[in-house]
Amino acid sequence: MDQALVNDLKSQNRDELLFRNGDSSPGLPKIRTAYIALGSNLGDRVAMIQEACNRMDACGIKVKRTSCLWETEPMYVLDQNRFVNGACEVETDLEPLALLDALQDIERAMGRRKIIDKGPRNIDLDVLLYENERVSHSRLTVPHPLIAEREFVLRPLADLIPHRALDATRPWKLILDHLNELPPPTDGHAEPLSTLTPLRASATPLHPLRSARPTQVMAILNVTPDSFSDGGVHRPLPEVQRQTQGKQGDDSVSNIPSSAPSPAYLATLRSTIQTFINSGATIIDIGGQSTAPGAPEVSVSEELDRVLPAISLIRSMPEAANVSISIDTYRAAVAEAAVAAGADIVNDVSAGLLDESMLPTIARLGCTVCLMHMRGTPATMSRLNSYPDGLIPTLADELRERVDAAEKAGIRRWRIILDPGMGFSKVGDQNLEILRHMPELRQWRGLEGLPWLLGSSRKSFVGKITGVAIPKDRMFGTAATVTAAVHGGADIVRVHDVLEMAQVVKMADAIFRY
Repeated sequence: MDQALVNDLKSQNRDELLFRNGDSSPGLPKIRTAYIALGSNLGDRVAMIQEACNRMDACGIKVKRTSCLWETEPMYVLDQNRFVNGACEVETDLEPLALLDALQDIERAMGRRKIIDKGPRNIDLDVLLYENERVSHSRLTVPHPLIAEREFVLRPLADLIPHRALDATRPWKLILDHLNELPPPTDGHAEPLSTLTPLRASATPLHPLRSARPTQVMAILNVTPDSFSDGGVHRPLPEVQRQTQGKQGDDSVSNIPSSAPSPAYLATLRSTIQTFINSGATIIDIGGQSTAPGAPEVSVSEELDRVLPAISLIRSMPEAANVSISIDTYRAAVAEAAVAAGADIVNDVSAGLLDESMLPTIARLGCTVCLMHMRGTPATMSRLNSYPDGLIPTLADELRERVDAAEKAGIRRWRIILDPGMGFSKVGDQNLEILRHMPELRQWRGLEGLPWLLGSSRKSFVGKITGVAIPKDRMFGTAATVTAAVHGGADIVRVHDVLEMAQVVKMADAIFRY
């Protein structure tokens, strides 16, 4: 390089050089990266943290990524409720003290009143790290002085930046090193910290890292005429009304409104839902579009006509107050209407790949999402089952890409559930490989701490191995796969035969989760 050019570059202001490289612009504030601690132990703790993140976004503190949420025992002041803690990575043009002011404004706006130091609080926001800067001020110290002794801070930071140093002057000492050096609990029987994934405010959340956690049973309610196993069983009126009355020559068939299921249908559906709940289902997964190979694609309005009456019915039943509703759809418009009607979880077999609006919609709704691994579409997936680099590594990497896409769309990490997609772009023994390697998937880098849903019920690989051709007769084979799923660490099993599989889950939990 010409020496005159070198001297010219040395003499220029750093901000001008950054501008030349597209990193900044003269006269514009610098965008800085900071890490904020999130905590709550009063009221709806998850809702408080979610609101705080939304308020940060609204005031220009852009939340780029979030950690998992971790449920922890209180420190220092022990006579108070358990905390939910997390962390988020933000981009801001505020200097450290101005950032602190903005966070405290959010706390006050949310009703935070500090009565006891380190005591109960509905929301707690702290600046943990600000670029690589050190701040020493009477109001603020960065890095936060107590990070290294607080597991409830190190765990969330390790979700985000495990290989970053806390102190830029000691770059060899990483966040993971601090975490690994924490002393073991004084009580030898203390349960390790676990992540927390909310389903519904009134329902028990998922705790994927608790060894004694119960496996949740998701009942399948397909209100479709053509699902592979139970199509037409939960007959989606008025479709059946139209078909039946048409066969009977009823001239009034054309007058049946598409959104008015009959009282008889609703009574039958209510009985089915009641049976699910009495049998042990804690989640009901409602689907109005079959993903069976070759199934025709219905319109959005038809899918909504199928699922919305079921959602509204469940939400009207007092006995279902603590039951979470999952909407099985890959369409953003259906997901949005379903959540507005009372659904809690969006179960997307494509993980957002079949509708580019899905992930931003879920982020805006603030609900929990299940991201399933699938390639192609339901019509093409069976041909896309080649994994030359190995099924498990490829599945994990492709799911991690979907997690990254969800986070970039604004979905909080604590709102994500994963599904390896048994029977979707996997055939035969590939499904067994998933069951055998679930512990490995649960610990895969970038997927740690997230809960898993497994859906093996009545799948074709079960029929092939057992020799049972009719899907509804594959109960015993399904029971073996459900047991394997529990042993492998599944948090949710999705099943057709709720009564029988709930008993299998209870027994498997008693054996493997203690």
